[in-house]
Amino acid sequence: MEGVYKIARQCTIENNSILLNGEKCFTVEGVSFSEFAKAAYKHFEMDYPKFFKMDNLSKLAFLVSEIILKDIVKSEEELDIALVFANRSSSLDTDVKYQASIADKTSYFPSPAVFVYTLPNICIGEISIRYQLKTENAFFVFDTFPAEFFKNYTESLLTTGKTEKVLCGWTEYFQETYKAVVYLVGEKGTIEHNKQNINTLYNN
Repeated sequence: MEGVYKIARQCTIENNSILLNGEKCFTVEGVSFSEFAKAAYKHFEMDYPKFFKMDNLSKLAFLVSEIILKDIVKSEEELDIALVFANRSSSLDTDVKYQASIADKTSYFPSPAVFVYTLPNICIGEISIRYQLKTENAFFVFDTFPAEFFKNYTESLLTTGKTEKVLCGWTEYFQETYKAVVYLVGEKGTIEHNKQNINTLYNN
């Protein structure tokens, strides 16, 4: 099946800018990620109020997924799309915030709203809920961007018939440093799904 699968769409979010299929489509300078995320949500006319309750990792994953999938959702009644995501810091950004809420014994106030996001796979849970996805999903933690792993795992899902498409990529967020590189893989697309092209998406 080598060479059968293609990358149909890709989106990168980094440094307060969004690139869709290699073209910059949105940018805001001099603001925090939270402000940037809110501005992107409004710019792309998203309609999902729960977005504002998410932690920053989930907001990042949600934004990049919504931008890729929003047109597909309109054209397909049922989405047969698996989710395969990874990052370096897991949910550490939220873990630190939760730890801070319980560290001071004089004002001990653990927050359930923060605690719910202290697992990295919660972000793909949010995407699954948004699109009612009932296909396979997994979140992995690697030291570096795992292009070969993404290729092999994604194509295993496709060749075994577990899904028709895979939304795959890297969503890293820790203390205002972030990068999301996510792409949609299937039998239709313009870019061959191989290790070199996956690495190119990440490095561009």
